[in-house]
Amino acid sequence: MIDKKIQQEFDDAKKIVFLTGAGVSTASGIPDYRSKGGLYTNDKSNRPAEYYLSLDCLRDEPKVFYQYEKKNMYYPDAKPNVIHEKQAAFTQQKDATVVTQNIDSLYRKAGTQNLIEFHGNLYNVYCQKCRKKVDYKEYLTSMYHRNCGGILRPDIVLYGEGLNPSAISQSVSAVSNADLIVIVGTSMRVYPFAGLIDYRSANATVLAINEEQLSFSFPFTMIKENAVDFFKDLKVNA
Repeated sequence: MIDKKIQQEFDDAKKIVFLTGAGVSTASGIPDYRSKGGLYTNDKSNRPAEYYLSLDCLRDEPKVFYQYEKKNMYYPDAKPNVIHEKQAAFTQQKDATVVTQNIDSLYRKAGTQNLIEFHGNLYNVYCQKCRKKVDYKEYLTSMYHRNCGGILRPDIVLYGEGLNPSAISQSVSAVSNADLIVIVGTSMRVYPFAGLIDYRSANATVLAINEEQLSFSFPFTMIKENAVDFFKDLKVNA
């Protein structure tokens, strides 16, 4: 059961921001990156797993990049879980924004409004040569654009690339104006995403929902619970 005081925080909030990461999508069958059994820890090559998601790999070994993406990153049949759905409901019924590190499109499938995909979206694919957008299904068939022969890529932020300035400014604005900030499914250790919390209002309430303890230098409420269970019980009261 949700603590009454916690439920009241959601009921009373004027502007909510959810800061979310890979842990939100594990219940949908998508592995995260750094936890035991995650994408990075399962890599058996001698290279850092991050290399395969880097601009260097795309530029120097596009076939290696493509094969890694195709094999490890795409889960087109995955469905949103209750965390996505409940947060989407908050964006539909209250003044709420989701700022996510996730690139799996599940928030879109859940009908989330006011969504900021901080690191882009795997299912937005374009040709690096002619810049035209391509259906991701075509990308999963071939790394080459059938119209011009250019190399296709997903519109995600790779290691070695800069973030989308619009995503940064929108995220900072959302966090700075929120009176309730809810951290879910992320350790908040990976920058620059983790730095968003520094833009919070001094009066904002910060909740962290995670099975592992998080640590911050400012007051916050830690809810050590499986986020699926938490969001099943949480009510969206407009």
